[in-house]
Amino acid sequence: MEEFSGYPIHEPIAPNSLSSLSVNSETLQEQIDELATFSDSPAPSVTRILYSEKDVLARRYIKDLMELSGLSVREDAVGNIFGRWKGYEPELAPVLTGSHVDAIPYSGKYDGVVGVLGAIEAINVLKRLGFKPKRSLEVIMFTSEEPTRFGISCLGSRLLAGSVQLAELLKKTVDSQNISFSDAAKSAGYANAKGDLSEVFLKKGSYSAFVELHIEQGPILEKEGTSIGVVTAIAAPASIKVTFEGNGGHAGAALMPERNDAGLAAAELALAVEKHVLDSGSIDTVGTVGILKLHPGAINSIPSMAHLEIDTRDIDERRRNLVIEKIHQSALDIAKKRKVILSEFEIVNQDPPALSDESITKATELACQELNLTHKKMISRAYHDSLFMARVSPMGMIFIPCYKGYSHKPEEFSSVEDIANGVKVLALTLAKLSLS
Repeated sequence: MEEFSGYPIHEPIAPNSLSSLSVNSETLQEQIDELATFSDSPAPSVTRILYSEKDVLARRYIKDLMELSGLSVREDAVGNIFGRWKGYEPELAPVLTGSHVDAIPYSGKYDGVVGVLGAIEAINVLKRLGFKPKRSLEVIMFTSEEPTRFGISCLGSRLLAGSVQLAELLKKTVDSQNISFSDAAKSAGYANAKGDLSEVFLKKGSYSAFVELHIEQGPILEKEGTSIGVVTAIAAPASIKVTFEGNGGHAGAALMPERNDAGLAAAELALAVEKHVLDSGSIDTVGTVGILKLHPGAINSIPSMAHLEIDTRDIDERRRNLVIEKIHQSALDIAKKRKVILSEFEIVNQDPPALSDESITKATELACQELNLTHKKMISRAYHDSLFMARVSPMGMIFIPCYKGYSHKPEEFSSVEDIANGVKVLALTLAKLSLS
């Protein structure tokens, strides 16, 4: 008995606990499908933007499910939703699990959602088992993991991690319709009259552990036929804005040797980004030029201005920052060679990567072994709320396979079997952490 999930001998757990661990997969899939109907785009796509009408309906749905599971529900000033199952030693720091349910335009119905609905079901699994938590177990639905409305990703978890800078920034942040963050939050029933978001901040150690269940958003687990990914580290992005300014001119009349083409400078820098990333020596270093805008944007006009936005990521912060330095030097060299002006090179954000806590990865691996599920250690190249929760408590993530690695598109899909496996591993991991 003691061996199974670390349960103390005095706990009222049946001897056949392991075999009786069961997930109500049919109901869970129905919940995923129903949540997907709260969308501003037609099925099979999902669009659910922060503080929109559909987002508010989705929040109500999540709170109702939490209450049906017997959880004590509360919300903070930006709408992070918490549902707590009180442990028999409630003075101990609780164990937290969860994810997000907001969705970028025309995306899928599994990203984030599996980690919220799956977490609620993991609690139900343990309750059906007769488990009694020592540390309280808590489910969270984070506010705005996606940057869709206000251009800020992981908004809720950044604030929970105590970002004073973000709390100040949000006082003057507006969306594309010039609606302030404060007004949008109030329209959804959040934010206090003073606009003070410091009450959202969590003290370090508020939780003993945080675990997030998530679809992989990559093809590795499916290709290898592996059931579970145990995440060891989360790569973090640095975002860079670059602008070149040239002279422009008529595409036919201006002679080639005399041109100061800002567009070609941008094209050359885009290739330099690829070179510096590949030269890093690690497959974990990635870089993307996701935005490239030319002015005036006419086929018969030489670009007088070019704007790029670059995303570069790594689990090694030093290696990623070295790539950024090389990109900057290339931008300077290209501007000089092509006789254009480098008018902007701004590092917008430079978040540090996060490492999973060894005690959590070990608990997850042991859960996989006890459930006879294949697993592998892997990194997350996408970043999640877990990245910021690592600043509050020890952190870990559990990945499940998804079809062809698709995510952020309507074709996003994970099977009921894979979701059930993830929920079982999460439930067992939470039980172990609760009793630690």
